Amino acid sequence: MAMDTSTLENNIGITFQNKDLLLQALTHRSYLNENSKWPLDHNERLEFLGDAVLELVVTEHLYQHYPNPEGELTNWRAALVNAVILSEISKSFDLNEYILLSRGEAKDTGRARQYILANAIEALIGAIYLDQGYQKSAEFIQRFVLSELPRIIEQRLYRDAKSLFQEKSQEKVGITPNYEVIQEWGPDHARQFKVGVYLGKDLVGQGEGPSKQEAQQKAAEEGLKTKGW
Repeated sequence: MAMDTSTLENNIGITFQNKDLLLQALTHRSYLNENSKWPLDHNERLEFLGDAVLELVVTEHLYQHYPNPEGELTNWRAALVNAVILSEISKSFDLNEYILLSRGEAKDTGRARQYILANAIEALIGAIYLDQGYQKSAEFIQRFVLSELPRIIEQRLYRDAKSLFQEKSQEKVGITPNYEVIQEWGPDHARQFKVGVYLGKDLVGQGEGPSKQEAQQKAAEEGLKTKGW
């Protein structure tokens, strides 16, 4: 298998004993559809394992270093391991350059790619765990993932916009916001929704997304900006 992963290994500071584990972590399911002779499986089983290792290492760190209540720690952990943050983290070692994708998937660089990169980080953690053990996996997570924690806490990135908007609107104007679908379009497998958030009868924000929940979050973000909260 002629793929040189030495630069990636150098970037993450880990030299794999079993290179196949690393290559499998980089293999997206779509790649196998076009490369039937590729001898390795796709990375979803490694992702399943890595997800559990990531959650344990992050949970252990939060438990040992922060005396905060469980609800806050849960929010911080969710913010650290979500797809947006993980895909950002992947840029620090150029993971995107090494993912094996179908030609179709390779063209899509939007939200779908974020999820592919986030899943590949989890698969990579699973591969490190199998190849090098728990301690090396924890060091990788400490270096690349937990290093983001101070920024998440400081910038309150663990607060989702909808909860924050509800809290602020109740506190400042004594109203609970309500959300309404303004428009929906597209085929069943790719629906798009435009949602408005209202304070009483006033429309204060709109958002679009592939689900009502995501459109509501975007509307709440706009509402926060509009009201200067």
